[in-house]
Amino acid sequence: MNTQLTLITPTAPMSAAVHGERAKCLQRLIRLDMPVPVTVALPFDAVRDIAQGRMPDMAALIAPFGDRPLLSVRPSSLDPDWGGPGAILNIGMNARRLAQMKETVGARAATALYLRFVQSYAIHVARLDPDAFDLPDVADEASLHTMLDIYETETDEPFPQDPAVQLAEVLRSMARAWEGTTARLLRQAKGAPADAGLGLVVQAMALGVGPGECGSGVIQYVDETTGLRQIKGRYLGQSQGREALGDVEGAIYLTRDDRGPSLEEHCPATFAQLVAYGDLCRRNLREEMQVEFTIEDGHMHILDAVRVQRNSRASVRIAVALAEDGIIPREEALMRVEPAALSELLHRQVDPRAKRDLIVRGIAASPGAAAGRIVLTAADAQASAARGEPCVLVRRETTPEDIRGMHAAQAVLTMRGGVTSHAAVIGRGLGVPCVVGASELSIDRKNGKIIAPDGRRFAAGDVITVDGTTGQVIVGEPPMLEAALDDAFKTLLHWADDVRDIGVRANADTPADAQTARNFEAEGIGLCRTEHMFFEGDRLGVMREMIFAESSDDRRAVLDRLLPMQRADFQALFGIMAGKSVCVRLFDPPLHEFLPSDKQGLRDLAEQLALPLADVTDRVDALSEYNPMLGMRGVRLGIAIPEIYDMQAQAIFEAMAAVGKAGTDISVEIMIPLVSAMREVELVKGRVDAVANAVRAKTKSTLDYHLGVMVETPRAALRAQDIAEHAEFLSFGTNDLTQMTYGLSRDDAGRFMSAYVQQGVYAEDPFHTLDIEGVGELIAIGAERGRLGRPDVVLSICGEHAGSRVAIEFCRAHGFDYVSCSPFRVPVARLTAAQSALQDRQDDENWSGL
Repeated sequence: MNTQLTLITPTAPMSAAVHGERAKCLQRLIRLDMPVPVTVALPFDAVRDIAQGRMPDMAALIAPFGDRPLLSVRPSSLDPDWGGPGAILNIGMNARRLAQMKETVGARAATALYLRFVQSYAIHVARLDPDAFDLPDVADEASLHTMLDIYETETDEPFPQDPAVQLAEVLRSMARAWEGTTARLLRQAKGAPADAGLGLVVQAMALGVGPGECGSGVIQYVDETTGLRQIKGRYLGQSQGREALGDVEGAIYLTRDDRGPSLEEHCPATFAQLVAYGDLCRRNLREEMQVEFTIEDGHMHILDAVRVQRNSRASVRIAVALAEDGIIPREEALMRVEPAALSELLHRQVDPRAKRDLIVRGIAASPGAAAGRIVLTAADAQASAARGEPCVLVRRETTPEDIRGMHAAQAVLTMRGGVTSHAAVIGRGLGVPCVVGASELSIDRKNGKIIAPDGRRFAAGDVITVDGTTGQVIVGEPPMLEAALDDAFKTLLHWADDVRDIGVRANADTPADAQTARNFEAEGIGLCRTEHMFFEGDRLGVMREMIFAESSDDRRAVLDRLLPMQRADFQALFGIMAGKSVCVRLFDPPLHEFLPSDKQGLRDLAEQLALPLADVTDRVDALSEYNPMLGMRGVRLGIAIPEIYDMQAQAIFEAMAAVGKAGTDISVEIMIPLVSAMREVELVKGRVDAVANAVRAKTKSTLDYHLGVMVETPRAALRAQDIAEHAEFLSFGTNDLTQMTYGLSRDDAGRFMSAYVQQGVYAEDPFHTLDIEGVGELIAIGAERGRLGRPDVVLSICGEHAGSRVAIEFCRAHGFDYVSCSPFRVPVARLTAAQSALQDRQDDENWSGL
């Protein structure tokens, strides 16, 4: 046969990379002795030629099908998920064939076949108006003539009667459709390369109409939503293709069903044959398949088999079940599951079948979906939660003062910010769905409303849904799918743990966060941001008193009231993380974040402190900074106001002593934030060690702690050799390091970042994807120099990038010890790390085999 045409046989030279996955799958079915009709495959190169007008030898193509062929054509791309043109059936129907088939299958059935072919040819090949080619209720000679006349009127030529001409035009139409701009963009959006090829398969028709038992159906052997083994599908007598799946009268179930007749009852031998084929496919194709079949006068034909489309939950369960049944190795099961699928399983999701009335689209900042009544302030969110009413907190942007409201809300929506903004970071930490950067939305505070881009107004109290997985904000409350942490999920992650070669910890700021991290089997806490503890309950008021204290002694007296609260937090957190390491970052944010900025807040603070409003306002103004994120925060506060770090160190060590006496083994790492000079570390280390010695002497306890730094300034990365001489670990905070390396505000960059990415200034948003070339080079320099200063220094990253594939692969390549991400990203990071290790192993094996 022509090299551009391959008759599919068990031994024909074929590959998915040349002919597409459908063609290769059909060959596998033939090798399994399934009754597949005669099929010819056209490779990618041949289809490209057809699109450019160079047709194959049509006589050679039609020859395998006999003198009077009746054919179908289906697309065959490398990945079926990339889509492609729809199948065309009944090619070869013409007046002569109609007359012959009236004698064999009956006038009505033969006419219906011809009508369907004329319709699909007119719409998909001739590109005529679909409204002019509706199928008539009665398939008779008059309606056929009417449709043929309409075709001739629209095209100025009669409907083609030569099967070779019909087939050639179908092939040309499908080839050109694949090469069209819209089709190319659609498949690229699904991950296809720009030059992805299309193969085509030409197959003899199995009619499914005529005397005896005739019909068509589709069967699959697993539920696409749950992943559980279950026979699903429909069968329709006197039908073709996938008609049985439509909302048509007469379609019956496959298995016995109380709701109606079934193929199992009607044709038990045929049903048993289909079940056997399903098991054969599963074991030999190593996948859950959906099989398209036709029955022609009692004889079975298998027309096609495709991978069952599935949601994330089913994807995990199917991969695990195939491995547990010995069909695929565990390593392959790990590689088959997209890490993003795990993220979906951890949260409620909008049912993909639900209709969506879109209000606005923003940046998907924290996955999951939740519905609630609109509230515009943190106080309203807390009040709503107290009433037991779910709410969505809508803010222009959130501040640390909003944390209690974010705890109370079901979801958070902001107009400003990016993926590392305050709302995004806290949302991911809490596991609260969050959409940020919805800049087309506006807030009318005076009237308590939000205004959509299309002008619609939604009042406080109206119900909306925030989908933090897609970035959509939706009217009302659509149906949801619940989170699914089932046995298959846990099994897959345990297999991942056996393979990965880098640690995965969680960022956890409170005992509740720590419990979430423990539930997701994090290896410890890589970042505990202690300042978040100060916003809980009445502590904010005490913190404000400390800020207004005039002397060191006064500050210490106020901090003595915070000490037992912070100690209790640490004690609870250490108890939850028993046997694991906990990295506590000392106080980091600028003090202004704890102070109100609005007039009512200032009046309330003045009343709380019993001070004149003017004095309070002056003090708040005095603490303001032009650029507070580059001002007096982090270690600078610890050196300028050392009482804060002294109190925190005491709380940490006393909590360690308390849990130690209770029999809990805990290893604590104390991290100094925003370091840029070795001397900063020396000063803080001296005070921390002094506090530790005092607590040791007082409690007679052994305190297992290590002191290190958070590398988040470029200078710290460059001077890592000096710093590491006084630090046992270096944890790279990629949020601030990216911000300072680029000179970008992570809260404001969202305003123009999309334009930068679209125009190729940046390949990706550097706050979303770790910048390997710039920020990555600084991290690599810091790691290399840190090892010069201390060969056994422990290296990690703990920014928002930490759970991503790019960051994990970077850390593995540079010998880092662990990554630390938000608790809800821990499962994703565990799987990603395993896949990265497996990919390296596979690459090494391929290299050694060259």
